[in-house]
Amino acid sequence: MASWNGMISGYVKNNMVTEARVFFNMMPERNVVSWTSMVRGYVQEGDILEAESLFQEMPEKNIVSWTVMLGGLIQDDRVDEARTLFDSMPEKDVVVRTNMIAGYCQEGRMLEAREIFDEMPHRNVVSWTTMISGYTRNLQVEVARKLFEVMPEKNVASWTAMLTGYTQCGRIEEASELFKVMPEKSLVACNAMILGFGQNGKVEEAREVFDRMSSKDDGTWSAMVKGYARNGFELEALDLFSKMGKGGVKANYSSLISVLTVCSSLAILDQGGKIHAVAVKSEFVSDVFVASALITMYVKCGDLVKAKLVFDRFALKDVVMWNSMISGYAQYGLGKESLDVFEEMCSTGMGPDAITFIGVLSACSYTGRVEDGMKIFYSMRLKYSVEPTAEHYACIVDLLGRAGHLHEAMDMIVHMPIEADAVVWGALLGSCKTHMNMELAEIAAKKLLQLEPENAGPYILLSNIYAKNERWEDVSKLRKFMRVKNVSKSPGCSWIEVEKKVHMFTGGDGLSHPEQKSILGMLDRLGVLLREAGYCPDGTFVFHDVDEEQKVYNLGYHSEKLAVAYGLLKVPEGIPIRVMKNLRVCGDCHTAIKLLSKITRREIILRDANRFHHFKDGACSCKEYW
Repeated sequence: MASWNGMISGYVKNNMVTEARVFFNMMPERNVVSWTSMVRGYVQEGDILEAESLFQEMPEKNIVSWTVMLGGLIQDDRVDEARTLFDSMPEKDVVVRTNMIAGYCQEGRMLEAREIFDEMPHRNVVSWTTMISGYTRNLQVEVARKLFEVMPEKNVASWTAMLTGYTQCGRIEEASELFKVMPEKSLVACNAMILGFGQNGKVEEAREVFDRMSSKDDGTWSAMVKGYARNGFELEALDLFSKMGKGGVKANYSSLISVLTVCSSLAILDQGGKIHAVAVKSEFVSDVFVASALITMYVKCGDLVKAKLVFDRFALKDVVMWNSMISGYAQYGLGKESLDVFEEMCSTGMGPDAITFIGVLSACSYTGRVEDGMKIFYSMRLKYSVEPTAEHYACIVDLLGRAGHLHEAMDMIVHMPIEADAVVWGALLGSCKTHMNMELAEIAAKKLLQLEPENAGPYILLSNIYAKNERWEDVSKLRKFMRVKNVSKSPGCSWIEVEKKVHMFTGGDGLSHPEQKSILGMLDRLGVLLREAGYCPDGTFVFHDVDEEQKVYNLGYHSEKLAVAYGLLKVPEGIPIRVMKNLRVCGDCHTAIKLLSKITRREIILRDANRFHHFKDGACSCKEYW
């Protein structure tokens, strides 16, 4: 009997429940240990119905049998049936009662959990910790703390549960105070504090905990990388991820997602490619979320070929993957390709969601497909049961406005079933700037100033429209009003990745770069070549009433021109120059870079706040529709 039970137990421990069942069926006689091992095997496999069927056939049961079956029902989210089983048990020890408490806590049914806890004749540290963890997971930290204070004995798990509860609720000061007096700081507790500090913007404090730790696991490194990434310390996140690999710590799922998000944000393709290699080596590349993050990274870095390769290799695509490809083609001005992917998505039976339609409608907007866009918009509710939001209406306003149908766009806003938000009015104002419609521009700007008085965007757009019409007095009044209201414009900046380093430029800062002399020399040479090619600086893109010479000087030092000049200096022939900008690309810079792509015979890819511009042989992928 013992050898038979040993074989069954061995198979179960190695997740070979089918083989265990064969032995079980061959047994000349079985005892409670044999039956319980088989029930446990099915519970571990997640086959709770088979476990339940076998449990009901058991000729005799002991406390372990009941406990295993109770755990299976709780695992299967059948808490009410678990309670029925719990009530029918001939005896209940501390483990069974604690499991039932955990089941209720898992469901958020704290009153029922507490009722069992209060009725327990004996409690151990696990019972107390389970109850406290239940309260913290359900964001009832005040009750958890009261229970924590009266615990007769605390262990590392109970301290960590309380600590995690505070961090999850954003009560980082209380978490920090508790962490200071914690007698034994486990690895788990330290990781929780790093995550908590990171979630609440306290990056320095997170790094202090990180640096003090003598032993760091992958969760420690991942928590710190995530803290940097989510708080705008993208370069620090990449540097730490690199050190993590050099230190022999294998990247985990969370750290991969974090650094891929950083590579997407900064559009740094070389680093992104290296992270892709790490994902392959770590065998995470088959994970649907990692694959989606890779597609998004390649899309935002402007490498649609590699994005499509990852997309095509993944058999079971989720909606995020489809959306990434649809949006990617849209941002590149490839409206037909975007619509083709949308049609393919629908033909597979994958239902589009709200984000899908933002991508598709943007594709129509960026390529002037007014008829297609309107048809898709009206099909959202009727055909796909997706209710249009303000963001979808903003896409339609942008679609109509870009095409010059400004009054139709205004009519769409007036008849929206939901109130137009700043995104909607911003889309109209942007189109008014393109088509120089002062009347509607002032209406849209006033609405925007009511909705977002601290946002500099509407002021800048309206100021630009005034400047284009040489209404310098109005520009002056508007800028004075901005100063009074303490509204400041975000400085335009561009960046480029060269030799594994990100180089940042802001307008007019060519003199502050370590290689200033070379950059200025390149700008001078490019200026001569541009003038010989017929380029004439467009002073209307300088929004100040200054003389023509000053306008030309100002235009020459726009951040995107500085970044392109540096790229021409440093990026080898045959490799595209990839530049990113935080704002919309300047119209004069767009004209100049387009010419430069022809003069220098270089591909220049520029990603601005809205979309990609792929310059090649004197033409841009946007086809001047931007």
